[in-house]
Amino acid sequence: MKLLAEMFTVAPANKDHRVAIRCAVGVFVPLITLVLLDRLDLAIFASFGAFTGIYGRGELHRKRLFIQVRAGSLMFLVMLLATLSARSSDALGLSASASSWLLVLATTLVAGACSLVIARWRHRPAGSLFHIFAFAAIASIPNQPPLWQCMLVALLTTVFCLLLGLSSRVLRSRRTPWDMPPPVRITPDERRSAWLEAVGYLVAAGLAGSLATLVGQWLGFGHNYWAMVAAVVPLVGRTTRHRVARGVQRIIGTVLGLILLAGILLLHPVPWQTVLVIALCQFGAELFIARNYVLAQVFVTPLALISTLLAAPAHPDLLLRDRIVETVIGAAVGIAVVLAPTAWARLRR
Repeated sequence: MKLLAEMFTVAPANKDHRVAIRCAVGVFVPLITLVLLDRLDLAIFASFGAFTGIYGRGELHRKRLFIQVRAGSLMFLVMLLATLSARSSDALGLSASASSWLLVLATTLVAGACSLVIARWRHRPAGSLFHIFAFAAIASIPNQPPLWQCMLVALLTTVFCLLLGLSSRVLRSRRTPWDMPPPVRITPDERRSAWLEAVGYLVAAGLAGSLATLVGQWLGFGHNYWAMVAAVVPLVGRTTRHRVARGVQRIIGTVLGLILLAGILLLHPVPWQTVLVIALCQFGAELFIARNYVLAQVFVTPLALISTLLAAPAHPDLLLRDRIVETVIGAAVGIAVVLAPTAWARLRR
């Protein structure tokens, strides 16, 4: 009961609305620009480029800029590798099954590598969830626009988010000292933890992706990378109980988010309204992500699926079905990976 109460407890606000506004503007302006240019085929690159703004949320301006430059550069590299991977699959003429397994392998490597980099940099949010999502979502889209256009949109969105991160400096009352704290060297224990965490991401993402691919081929489901994203959610947490709770919260929040999404889709929004919904969902996600994971997922779920619909239109019913199935598979795998060391230790005793 205590664990259940904790899952539905909303922590006090800590100026979260400021970060939420920056992130919402950071995704709305690039996307509405693409709507006006009639280039929604590039929307996914703007959406992931805008993830730059979620890092360094509570830091001084100079350190925030430093963190966001590194985070944005890593995300840009992930998007570049993803679009090159998609082009390679098209050029090789791989079958759908071979492409799915290649996507699982490549995304698993990205999961482990980016987790290690983020841990070594001590960035928050921790882990490689966003990098897994970005790489797999982009790499799974066939017949993409020219490479230079994709990367230009990603770069311009990243730069725009960097400017937003410094925008409050125009107000003297909000201007922070232009100081940079001295770097803190990573300790041997932190280095060891980073490597162990990277192994956890490799195992969780690889197992979830493989299981989701097998189940998908058997029952006709798609979007196996959603299982990989859900699988790494429980890996971020202070204690085993907290990590298991995050996995359960992911499932509950996804179900509630799908109900919200179904209501939105019934309204049949036009492109500019869809972009507005994405911005509002981004605002809600950032407003609650540090306070209650279930509430945050209520906004994250429609945000992710609507962004997917912009990049690769599909039947909404299939997306809703795939999302819940893949989330359950991924969260179950993630929880199992979290509990495995404790179970192994008890078996040894």
